[in-house]
Formats: sequence, C-alpha cells, structure tokens
Amino acid sequence: MEAGPRYKRVLLKLSGEALLGGREFGIDPLMLDYLAREVTDARQLGGVQIAIVIGGGNIFRGASAQGMERVSADHMGMLATIINALALQDALERLGTITRVMTAIEVRDLAEPFIRRRALRHLEKDRVVIFAGGTGNPYFTTDSAAALRAMEIHAEVLLKATRVDGIYDGDPNIDPKAKRFDRISYLEILEKELKVMDATAISLCKDNRLPIVVFNLKIAGNVRRVVQGEPIGTIVH
Repeated sequence: MEAGPRYKRVLLKLSGEALLGGREFGIDPLMLDYLAREVTDARQLGGVQIAIVIGGGNIFRGASAQGMERVSADHMGMLATIINALALQDALERLGTITRVMTAIEVRDLAEPFIRRRALRHLEKDRVVIFAGGTGNPYFTTDSAAALRAMEIHAEVLLKATRVDGIYDGDPNIDPKAKRFDRISYLEILEKELKVMDATAISLCKDNRLPIVVFNLKIAGNVRRVVQGEPIGTIVH
C-alpha cells in the first residue's frame, strides 16, 4: 500500500528558470507541461493542499538590467512572475486541476488580489493557489515571498525545487568533491553563506521554525515523493 502524504499543506517554490527547459529565454511548453504533471501527481495522494510561488527570472532578471533603477527593475521582475503564474495555471487546468492565481500587484482582469483569508479558503476547497507578484514590494526576492506566503497560509513545509539533489558545501557542477548535506540548520546556511535562498528568506523560516526541503525538480515524481516524506534532497531545520 502506498504511503499517504506526510505534509498536508505545502508551499512549492519554483524559480522562473525552471520554465526555461532547454531554452535561454522565455517558457518551454514541454517543461511547463512537466511541472503541471508533477504538481497534479502530488495532489493525487489525496488530502494535500498545494500553494506555489514562482519566480520570473526566465523573462526578466533585475540584476542583469545594467543601469536600471532598482525599484523599476524589481517591479518589472514582479510582472514577469504574473506571466509565469498564468502560464502554469493554464497548464494545470488543461490537466483538470482547479487553480487560482493571486497576486500582490493588482491586475484584476487577470488574477485575484492576494487576500490571506481568501487564499486559505481556496486551499480548503482543494484548489492549487499560485502566488504571483512577489511580496508586491521592491528589494524582496521571490524566495522571501515564498517564505512569507508559507507563514501566512500555515504551510507545514517549504519545498524549494532546484536543479540539483540538495544543498552542497560547494557547486557540484564545478567541484566533484562537493559534499551534500542530508540535514542542515538554518544557522549553518547563514554562517557558511550557502546559496540556497536569500538570507531574508532563511531568517524568516528560522524565526518561525518552518522546515525547508531542497530537492531536484528534474527527477520525475520527486514532488510527490517529497510530499510523502521520502528522504530525498536536504532538510533545513
């Protein structure tokens, strides 16, 4: 008999780059469909409520906008997350998954404004909620938005989907001797300055004791496995 879900309410953090697939820019339809299948597969465990925060780096990355004023660049990045959220919503609903996009920046013709109680109600009605627009404020990354939204909806865990199978003490793509951690503390990440999430997001999770699981998104079925509590990736505690 297959194990049921370990976590009943999760927040999945996807980077904008996750939508690139083999492209250098924009959205790869094949990757979009793959992500939608991964989320839908995890929901089929039954009793799992899933919220998603998605980045916008596949469309616009403020850090690369040479000479652009930071606030303007950050607002453009937040708008890019709305494009990605609408694309993911479409892919999910083509698989029969009911979704709602909620955004911190109001675009009423396209998505609902973020209202915490309404978001909780959507989750209780078994809808996948995609949070877009970051926090609605410049100077905050989508990692920070993911940590914030996870607290607001009382998620049991923050799932950080990446291109590698956990947290290493170096770049495993460059250093073959890089050591992978099965478990690591928030404080160790901050002290070692490991590139997992930004310091604001890590500190917010630490202060509120929200566990983070960092895992490889490229392995099919991993979203389902991590929701079931299988020992994959790295747990930040």
